[in-house]
Amino acid sequence: MKTFTLISGLALSLLASSLFAAENTLRIGIEAAYPPFASKNDKGEIVGFDYDIGNALCAQMKVKCEWNEVEFDGLIPSLKVKKIDAALSSMTITDERKKSVDFTHKYYFTSSRLVMKKGATVDDQYESLKGKTVGVQRATTTDRYATEVLEPKGITIKRYSNNEEIYMDLASGRVDAIFADTIPLDDFLSMPRGADYAFTGPELKDPKYVGEGAGIAIRKGNSELVSQFNNAIDAIRANGEYQKIQAKYFKSDIYGD
Repeated sequence: MKTFTLISGLALSLLASSLFAAENTLRIGIEAAYPPFASKNDKGEIVGFDYDIGNALCAQMKVKCEWNEVEFDGLIPSLKVKKIDAALSSMTITDERKKSVDFTHKYYFTSSRLVMKKGATVDDQYESLKGKTVGVQRATTTDRYATEVLEPKGITIKRYSNNEEIYMDLASGRVDAIFADTIPLDDFLSMPRGADYAFTGPELKDPKYVGEGAGIAIRKGNSELVSQFNNAIDAIRANGEYQKIQAKYFKSDIYGD
């Protein structure tokens, strides 16, 4: 009887520990094909600004990060069906997305722009792109802008799962330009593979499309988790951890005003 009681008590203790661990683990979705924010190194490990910021936030909140690799257009659906607890993957905060998920406040801000072969020029209304093919990442704010503004001007829009696929098609000539967020494009242009390309055309800063910055998406109604993340973002900016991570990837402040 004593043995049974001891075993039962041990089982309950292990169950309690398991539940405690589960409650203190955050399943975070990330697209690992968006350097310098998230990509894979030679060992197949996720690296990048988003990944480091996420780990810093989890450490601040005293929870364990459990990273789940998800294609960008699958992040919000994964939140809705509870496969993940948060999406930390350079997701722009927009009114349209707020209908589906809640957001923390921003953890960085970026505009959007075109990249084409060096020497190419584009007018401010993009009329000179008529008949050209522009690559965008599916389900992004640049995809929305391309659909609403560029496509009606006779510009062919080709949609991809991630920017890396567009870079390859840009190099092969299957697209004439890539339209994406400025910060990852700046990273691309700084590399040998981007040596023949340059920014062209106007910089898109319209809040209707670039939103309020990149935030962490949380399932609707989980205001407690939103608050915890907001407090953690404020804390790592106050204690210098944010700036330390930022300096690994960028030469200037990307947080914005």
